[in-house]
Amino acid sequence: MRNNFFAVYFLIFPAIVMAQQPHDTGTFIEYKAGYYQNYILKGIEDFENPHYAGDPRKYFSVDLNGKELPNKLEKYTTFWRQPPISQGNTGTCWSFGTASMLESEIWRITGKSVKLSEMYTVYWEYVERADDFIKTRGETYYAEGSESNAWVRLMNNHGIVPYTAYSGLLPGQKVYDHEKMVEEINTYLQSVKKKGDWNEPTILSTVKSILNAYMGEPPQEFEYDGVKYTPQSFLSDYCKLIPNDYFSFMSTMSQTYNQMGELVEADNWFHGKNYYNVSLDDFLLVIVNSIKAGYSLCICGDVSEPGFDRYTQCGIIPTFDIPSQYIDENARQMRFENSTTTDDHCMHLIGYTQVDGKYWFLLKDSSSGAFDGKYKGYRFVSEDYVKLKMMNLLVYKEGGRPVLDKIIK
Repeated sequence: MRNNFFAVYFLIFPAIVMAQQPHDTGTFIEYKAGYYQNYILKGIEDFENPHYAGDPRKYFSVDLNGKELPNKLEKYTTFWRQPPISQGNTGTCWSFGTASMLESEIWRITGKSVKLSEMYTVYWEYVERADDFIKTRGETYYAEGSESNAWVRLMNNHGIVPYTAYSGLLPGQKVYDHEKMVEEINTYLQSVKKKGDWNEPTILSTVKSILNAYMGEPPQEFEYDGVKYTPQSFLSDYCKLIPNDYFSFMSTMSQTYNQMGELVEADNWFHGKNYYNVSLDDFLLVIVNSIKAGYSLCICGDVSEPGFDRYTQCGIIPTFDIPSQYIDENARQMRFENSTTTDDHCMHLIGYTQVDGKYWFLLKDSSSGAFDGKYKGYRFVSEDYVKLKMMNLLVYKEGGRPVLDKIIK
C-alpha cells in the first residue's frame, strides 16, 4: 500500500508542478519593417523600399497574445536617466549601455545632468583593439563589439567627454554607421599581417586617420559650462567618477565561484580577467541589492531568443524552452556550453517591479528593436530571463557589497 502511494505521488506531483506555470505556445511571425529599416537605413542612404517588403520569411516567437504582462513604465520603480537613443547601424551597445549607467551615476553623485559621448570611448576602443592586433601579430579579431567593463579601462586611459564635445557624427550625418569604416580598417590590418610589416606608430596612425575620416577627431581639450577641461579632468573634476569603483560579475559553473576570472566571450577581446564569478543566487543578489540600494547597472547577455519580443518589448522564458521551476545553474550552464546563450547585447538596468513574488526589470536599450514598441528604447525583462540568459554585469561597488564582502577579505 505504501509503495502504491509513492508510485501515484511521483506520477501526479510533476503534473501539479507543471500546472503552476501557464503553458506557452510558439508562433511564426512575418518580418515587418520597423525602426531599423524605416529610420536607421533611410538615415544612411536613400532607402525607398524598406527591407522585408513582400518578403515571405517568418521567424519563430513566443505567442504573447492575451498574456498579462507588466509592460508599462508606470509599474516600475525607476532611476533617473537620460532619454533612450539609438546606436544606429553599429555594434556599440556596450558603450551605449555603460554610458547611460554612468550618466545616472553622475546624477546620483553630483546632481548634474550630463550627456556623455558614447563614441569618444568607442573611438579609443577601436584604437586599442588595433594596438592589440599588432601585439598579437594579427591574432586579435577586429570587430565592433566589446564589453561594458571596457569603459573602466578606457576611462583610466583616456578620460571621458560630453556629447557636445564629440558626437562621433560627421557634419550632416544623422545616424551612426560603422560598417564601412570597420571593413576598411580590417582590410588595412590584414594587409599589414600579410606583409608582416609591424611598424606600430605607422599602423596606429593609419587606423586613426581612417577613424577620423568616418567619426571625426576626438578633442584633447574642450569647454563645458564655461570651463576648459581635458577628458581626464572632466572625468575627475566635473563628473566625479572613479573608474575603479565599478566591478564586473559573471556566473558560470566552468570556473571557481567567488574568484576572479575571464569572461570567455569573443567581445572580451582584451581577455579581461577581472570578472567576479559568483553563484546564480549571488548573481541575482547583486542585481537586486544594487537597484534597492539606489544604484543602476549595466547588464549584458543573449537577446536572440523566441521569448524576447520587439512589440510587447518583453523578455520571458517560454515553457517550451524550460519551465520556470527548472531554471537553475545547470540549465544556465548547458546553454553556455552549447552556445545557445551568447553575449549579444548590453543594456542599462534602470528599474524594477515584482509580480507574483518574482522580479521584473526595466532596461533602457539602444538597439533598433527596442524602438518598435509603445515605449521607445525600453524593455521589460523577467527574473527568469535574467537568470537563464544574462551573462555579466557592471555595478557600482556598493551595489555588489553583500557578495564582495564574502570574496574580498
